[in-house]
Amino acid sequence: MVGLKPKDMVPSGAVKFFGAGTAGCIADLITFPLDTAKVRLQIQGECHAVEGSSAVKYRGVFGTITTMVRTEGARSLYNGLVAGLQRQMSFASVRIGLYDSMKQFYTRGTESAGIVTRLMAGCTTGAMAVAFAQPTDVVKVRFQAQVRLADGERRYNSTLEAYRTIARDEGVRGLWKGCMPNIMRNAIVNCTELVTYDMIKELILKYDLMTDNLPCHFSAAFSAGFCTTVIASPVDVVKTRFMNSGAGQYSSAINCALTMLGKEGPKAFYKGFMPSFLRLGSWNIVMFVTYEQIKRGMTRAQMYWESPF
Repeated sequence: MVGLKPKDMVPSGAVKFFGAGTAGCIADLITFPLDTAKVRLQIQGECHAVEGSSAVKYRGVFGTITTMVRTEGARSLYNGLVAGLQRQMSFASVRIGLYDSMKQFYTRGTESAGIVTRLMAGCTTGAMAVAFAQPTDVVKVRFQAQVRLADGERRYNSTLEAYRTIARDEGVRGLWKGCMPNIMRNAIVNCTELVTYDMIKELILKYDLMTDNLPCHFSAAFSAGFCTTVIASPVDVVKTRFMNSGAGQYSSAINCALTMLGKEGPKAFYKGFMPSFLRLGSWNIVMFVTYEQIKRGMTRAQMYWESPF
Protein backbone atom coordinates (compact mmCIF):
# COMPACT_ATOMS: atom_id res chain seq x y z
CA MET A 1 0.00 0.00 0.00
CA VAL A 2 0.96 3.66 0.10
CA GLY A 3 2.95 5.30 2.84
CA LEU A 4 6.41 3.67 2.72
CA LYS A 5 9.26 6.15 2.99
CA PRO A 6 11.68 6.19 0.03
CA LYS A 7 14.53 5.07 2.25
CA ASP A 8 12.57 2.00 3.29
CA MET A 9 12.94 -1.21 1.44
CA VAL A 10 9.78 -1.95 -0.59
CA PRO A 11 8.13 -5.26 0.42
CA SER A 12 8.41 -7.95 -2.21
CA GLY A 13 5.41 -9.58 -3.85
CA ALA A 14 6.00 -12.75 -1.83
CA VAL A 15 6.03 -10.78 1.44
CA LYS A 16 2.72 -9.09 0.55
CA PHE A 17 1.16 -12.38 -0.56
CA PHE A 18 2.15 -14.29 2.59
CA GLY A 19 1.51 -11.30 4.87
CA ALA A 20 -2.02 -10.75 3.56
CA GLY A 21 -2.99 -14.41 4.06
CA THR A 22 -1.54 -14.52 7.57
CA ALA A 23 -3.17 -11.21 8.56
CA GLY A 24 -6.50 -12.44 7.17
CA CYS A 25 -6.30 -15.59 9.30
CA ILE A 26 -5.51 -13.61 12.45
CA ALA A 27 -8.44 -11.26 11.76
CA ASP A 28 -10.75 -14.25 11.18
CA LEU A 29 -9.72 -15.88 14.46
CA ILE A 30 -10.69 -12.73 16.37
CA THR A 31 -13.90 -11.76 14.52
CA PHE A 32 -15.34 -15.15 13.50
CA PRO A 33 -18.24 -15.18 16.05
CA LEU A 34 -19.48 -11.89 14.57
CA ASP A 35 -19.37 -13.39 11.08
CA THR A 36 -21.33 -16.45 12.24
CA ALA A 37 -23.96 -14.21 13.87
CA LYS A 38 -24.20 -12.22 10.63
CA VAL A 39 -24.83 -15.40 8.60
CA ARG A 40 -27.56 -16.60 11.01
CA LEU A 41 -29.33 -13.23 10.83
CA GLN A 42 -29.06 -13.10 7.04
CA ILE A 43 -30.69 -16.51 6.53
CA GLN A 44 -33.31 -16.09 9.28
CA GLY A 45 -36.15 -15.04 6.95
CA GLU A 46 -35.29 -17.87 4.59
CA CYS A 47 -35.54 -20.41 7.43
CA HIS A 48 -38.95 -19.09 8.43
CA ALA A 49 -40.24 -19.43 4.87
CA VAL A 50 -39.05 -23.05 4.67
CA GLU A 51 -40.33 -24.05 8.12
CA GLY A 52 -43.59 -22.06 7.87
CA SER A 53 -42.86 -20.24 11.14
CA SER A 54 -43.06 -16.51 11.78
CA ALA A 55 -41.23 -16.57 15.13
CA VAL A 56 -37.98 -14.59 15.21
CA LYS A 57 -35.24 -16.69 16.78
CA TYR A 58 -32.37 -14.21 16.56
CA ARG A 59 -32.56 -10.53 17.53
CA GLY A 60 -29.48 -8.41 16.99
CA VAL A 61 -25.87 -9.45 16.88
CA PHE A 62 -25.33 -9.94 20.62
CA GLY A 63 -28.75 -11.54 21.02
CA THR A 64 -27.83 -13.98 18.25
CA ILE A 65 -24.53 -14.83 19.92
CA THR A 66 -26.26 -15.31 23.29
CA THR A 67 -28.96 -17.55 21.77
CA MET A 68 -26.38 -19.67 19.95
CA VAL A 69 -24.28 -20.15 23.08
CA ARG A 70 -27.36 -21.06 25.13
CA THR A 71 -28.89 -23.50 22.63
CA GLU A 72 -25.85 -24.89 20.80
CA GLY A 73 -22.86 -24.19 22.99
CA ALA A 74 -19.98 -21.70 22.64
CA ARG A 75 -18.25 -23.84 19.99
CA SER A 76 -21.11 -23.13 17.58
CA LEU A 77 -19.76 -19.59 17.20
CA TYR A 78 -16.73 -21.07 15.48
CA ASN A 79 -18.57 -23.44 13.13
CA GLY A 80 -16.69 -23.41 9.84
CA LEU A 81 -13.50 -21.88 11.26
CA VAL A 82 -11.24 -24.41 9.50
CA ALA A 83 -12.80 -23.61 6.14
CA GLY A 84 -12.63 -19.91 7.07
CA LEU A 85 -8.88 -20.10 7.66
CA GLN A 86 -8.42 -22.08 4.45
CA ARG A 87 -10.40 -19.36 2.70
CA GLN A 88 -8.27 -16.53 4.08
CA MET A 89 -4.96 -18.18 3.20
CA SER A 90 -6.08 -18.59 -0.40
CA PHE A 91 -8.46 -15.62 -0.65
CA ALA A 92 -6.83 -12.72 1.23
CA SER A 93 -3.43 -13.66 -0.19
CA VAL A 94 -4.72 -13.06 -3.71
CA ARG A 95 -7.15 -10.16 -3.33
CA ILE A 96 -5.02 -8.10 -0.92
CA GLY A 97 -1.52 -9.45 -1.46
CA LEU A 98 -1.61 -8.95 -5.24
CA TYR A 99 -3.39 -5.56 -5.17
CA ASP A 100 -0.22 -3.45 -5.39
CA SER A 101 1.20 -5.71 -8.11
CA MET A 102 -2.01 -5.35 -10.12
CA LYS A 103 -1.89 -1.56 -9.72
CA GLN A 104 1.64 -1.59 -11.14
CA PHE A 105 0.49 -3.85 -13.98
CA TYR A 106 -2.25 -1.41 -15.00
CA THR A 107 0.05 1.64 -14.67
CA ARG A 108 2.87 -0.18 -16.49
CA GLY A 109 5.21 0.03 -13.51
CA THR A 110 4.73 3.73 -12.68
CA GLU A 111 3.81 4.98 -9.21
CA SER A 112 0.97 7.29 -10.33
CA ALA A 113 -2.22 5.27 -9.83
CA GLY A 114 -5.52 7.12 -10.22
CA ILE A 115 -8.92 6.14 -8.89
CA VAL A 116 -9.83 4.21 -12.05
CA THR A 117 -6.62 2.20 -11.92
CA ARG A 118 -7.17 1.34 -8.26
CA LEU A 119 -10.75 0.28 -8.94
CA MET A 120 -9.60 -1.93 -11.82
CA ALA A 121 -6.90 -3.50 -9.64
CA GLY A 122 -9.41 -4.14 -6.83
CA CYS A 123 -11.96 -5.71 -9.18
CA THR A 124 -9.34 -7.92 -10.82
CA THR A 125 -7.79 -9.33 -7.63
CA GLY A 126 -11.26 -9.76 -6.07
CA ALA A 127 -12.50 -11.80 -9.04
CA MET A 128 -9.29 -13.87 -9.13
CA ALA A 129 -9.58 -14.65 -5.41
CA VAL A 130 -13.21 -15.79 -5.68
CA ALA A 131 -12.52 -18.05 -8.66
CA PHE A 132 -9.70 -19.69 -6.70
CA ALA A 133 -11.19 -19.88 -3.19
CA GLN A 134 -14.97 -20.25 -3.75
CA PRO A 135 -15.23 -23.87 -2.44
CA THR A 136 -13.81 -22.82 0.93
CA ASP A 137 -16.38 -20.01 1.14
CA VAL A 138 -19.29 -22.35 0.35
CA VAL A 139 -18.22 -24.80 3.07
CA LYS A 140 -17.66 -21.97 5.58
CA VAL A 141 -21.18 -20.55 5.03
CA ARG A 142 -22.79 -24.02 5.22
CA PHE A 143 -21.07 -24.70 8.54
CA GLN A 144 -21.99 -21.31 9.99
CA ALA A 145 -25.63 -21.73 8.92
CA GLN A 146 -26.19 -25.23 10.24
CA VAL A 147 -27.99 -25.68 13.54
CA ARG A 148 -27.43 -28.74 15.71
CA LEU A 149 -30.64 -30.77 15.86
CA ALA A 150 -32.26 -32.09 19.03
CA ASP A 151 -30.79 -35.55 18.50
CA GLY A 152 -27.31 -34.06 18.05
CA GLU A 153 -27.15 -34.60 14.30
CA ARG A 154 -25.63 -32.00 12.04
CA ARG A 155 -25.66 -31.33 8.31
CA TYR A 156 -21.87 -31.80 8.17
CA ASN A 157 -19.54 -33.21 10.82
CA SER A 158 -16.20 -32.13 9.42
CA THR A 159 -14.71 -29.84 6.79
CA LEU A 160 -13.54 -32.70 4.57
CA GLU A 161 -16.94 -34.39 4.85
CA ALA A 162 -18.59 -31.13 3.78
CA TYR A 163 -16.40 -30.90 0.65
CA ARG A 164 -17.14 -34.56 -0.21
CA THR A 165 -20.89 -34.34 0.53
CA ILE A 166 -21.39 -31.20 -1.52
CA ALA A 167 -19.43 -32.61 -4.46
CA ARG A 168 -21.35 -35.92 -4.26
CA ASP A 169 -24.86 -34.52 -3.81
CA GLU A 170 -24.62 -31.36 -5.90
CA GLY A 171 -21.74 -32.13 -8.23
CA VAL A 172 -18.41 -30.33 -8.41
CA ARG A 173 -20.32 -27.24 -9.52
CA GLY A 174 -21.93 -27.21 -6.07
CA LEU A 175 -18.57 -26.18 -4.61
CA TRP A 176 -18.68 -23.11 -6.83
CA LYS A 177 -22.31 -22.35 -5.99
CA GLY A 178 -22.93 -18.63 -5.81
CA CYS A 179 -19.67 -17.87 -7.61
CA MET A 180 -21.16 -15.06 -9.72
CA PRO A 181 -22.84 -13.18 -6.83
CA ASN A 182 -19.66 -13.72 -4.83
CA ILE A 183 -17.58 -12.23 -7.66
CA MET A 184 -19.98 -9.27 -7.74
CA ARG A 185 -19.79 -8.92 -3.96
CA ASN A 186 -16.02 -9.13 -3.84
CA ALA A 187 -15.57 -6.77 -6.75
CA ILE A 188 -17.59 -4.27 -4.69
CA VAL A 189 -15.92 -5.20 -1.39
CA ASN A 190 -12.41 -5.18 -2.80
CA CYS A 191 -12.86 -1.90 -4.64
CA THR A 192 -14.44 -0.18 -1.65
CA GLU A 193 -12.25 -1.74 1.02
CA LEU A 194 -8.82 -1.55 -0.58
CA VAL A 195 -9.31 1.66 -2.55
CA THR A 196 -10.86 3.47 0.45
CA TYR A 197 -8.07 2.28 2.74
CA ASP A 198 -5.43 3.15 0.16
CA MET A 199 -6.75 6.65 -0.55
CA ILE A 200 -7.58 7.61 3.05
CA LYS A 201 -4.16 6.49 4.20
CA GLU A 202 -2.56 8.41 1.34
CA LEU A 203 -4.47 11.61 2.23
CA ILE A 204 -3.63 11.29 5.94
CA LEU A 205 0.07 11.04 5.10
CA LYS A 206 -0.06 13.70 2.37
CA TYR A 207 -1.50 16.35 4.73
CA ASP A 208 0.61 15.20 7.71
CA LEU A 209 -2.44 14.44 9.84
CA MET A 210 -0.70 11.38 11.26
CA THR A 211 2.52 9.48 10.73
CA ASP A 212 2.59 6.13 8.94
CA ASN A 213 1.88 4.19 12.09
CA LEU A 214 -0.87 2.36 14.01
CA PRO A 215 -3.31 5.31 14.49
CA CYS A 216 -3.16 6.05 10.76
CA HIS A 217 -3.73 2.39 9.85
CA PHE A 218 -6.58 2.16 12.40
CA SER A 219 -8.39 5.24 11.06
CA ALA A 220 -8.08 4.20 7.42
CA ALA A 221 -9.17 0.62 8.17
CA PHE A 222 -12.21 1.70 10.21
CA SER A 223 -13.38 4.07 7.45
CA ALA A 224 -12.89 1.36 4.83
CA GLY A 225 -14.94 -1.11 6.88
CA PHE A 226 -17.90 1.24 7.26
CA CYS A 227 -17.99 2.26 3.58
CA THR A 228 -17.69 -1.35 2.47
CA THR A 229 -20.55 -2.55 4.71
CA VAL A 230 -22.95 0.13 3.44
CA ILE A 231 -22.24 -0.60 -0.22
CA ALA A 232 -21.79 -4.39 -0.17
CA SER A 233 -24.45 -5.53 2.33
CA PRO A 234 -27.28 -6.26 -0.20
CA VAL A 235 -25.02 -8.42 -2.38
CA ASP A 236 -23.60 -10.12 0.71
CA VAL A 237 -27.07 -11.16 1.92
CA VAL A 238 -28.00 -12.59 -1.50
CA LYS A 239 -24.67 -14.42 -1.70
CA THR A 240 -25.15 -15.98 1.74
CA ARG A 241 -28.75 -17.06 1.04
CA PHE A 242 -27.88 -18.55 -2.35
CA MET A 243 -24.76 -20.40 -1.17
CA ASN A 244 -26.62 -21.89 1.80
CA SER A 245 -29.70 -22.95 -0.23
CA GLY A 246 -30.51 -26.57 -1.05
CA ALA A 247 -30.57 -27.95 -4.57
CA GLY A 248 -33.37 -26.37 -6.59
CA GLN A 249 -34.42 -23.82 -3.96
CA TYR A 250 -33.35 -20.91 -6.17
CA SER A 251 -32.75 -21.06 -9.92
CA SER A 252 -30.17 -18.26 -9.81
CA ALA A 253 -28.79 -15.47 -7.65
CA ILE A 254 -31.20 -13.05 -9.34
CA ASN A 255 -34.11 -15.38 -8.52
CA CYS A 256 -32.88 -15.47 -4.91
CA ALA A 257 -32.83 -11.66 -4.76
CA LEU A 258 -36.31 -11.36 -6.32
CA THR A 259 -37.72 -13.98 -3.91
CA MET A 260 -36.27 -12.07 -0.96
CA LEU A 261 -37.74 -8.81 -2.25
CA GLY A 262 -41.17 -10.35 -2.81
CA LYS A 263 -41.43 -12.24 0.50
CA GLU A 264 -39.51 -10.03 2.91
CA GLY A 265 -39.28 -6.59 1.33
CA PRO A 266 -36.28 -4.29 0.67
CA LYS A 267 -35.18 -4.33 4.33
CA ALA A 268 -34.19 -8.00 3.88
CA PHE A 269 -31.14 -6.86 1.90
CA TYR A 270 -29.77 -5.18 5.00
CA LYS A 271 -30.42 -8.04 7.41
CA GLY A 272 -27.45 -8.54 9.67
CA PHE A 273 -26.14 -5.02 8.89
CA MET A 274 -24.89 -4.33 12.42
CA PRO A 275 -22.98 -7.62 12.76
CA SER A 276 -21.72 -7.06 9.21
CA PHE A 277 -20.37 -3.66 10.20
CA LEU A 278 -19.03 -4.85 13.56
CA ARG A 279 -17.39 -7.80 11.85
CA LEU A 280 -16.12 -5.98 8.74
CA GLY A 281 -15.00 -2.92 10.69
CA SER A 282 -13.14 -4.95 13.30
CA TRP A 283 -11.86 -7.36 10.64
CA ASN A 284 -10.46 -4.48 8.60
CA ILE A 285 -8.78 -2.94 11.62
CA VAL A 286 -7.16 -6.20 12.76
CA MET A 287 -6.25 -7.29 9.22
CA PHE A 288 -4.75 -4.02 7.94
CA VAL A 289 -2.88 -3.21 11.16
CA THR A 290 -1.50 -6.77 11.28
CA TYR A 291 -0.74 -6.72 7.54
CA GLU A 292 1.25 -3.49 7.83
CA GLN A 293 3.24 -4.84 10.78
CA ILE A 294 3.93 -8.18 9.09
CA LYS A 295 5.10 -6.37 5.94
CA ARG A 296 7.43 -4.16 7.93
CA GLY A 297 8.76 -6.99 10.06
CA MET A 298 9.39 -9.32 7.12
CA THR A 299 10.92 -6.51 5.04
CA ARG A 300 13.26 -5.56 7.88
CA ALA A 301 14.24 -9.21 8.31
CA GLN A 302 14.87 -9.47 4.57
CA MET A 303 16.95 -6.26 4.65
CA TYR A 304 19.08 -7.48 7.58
CA TRP A 305 19.52 -10.85 5.87
CA GLU A 306 20.71 -9.28 2.62
CA SER A 307 22.86 -6.51 4.16
CA PRO A 308 26.58 -7.28 4.64
CA PHE A 309 27.92 -7.77 8.16
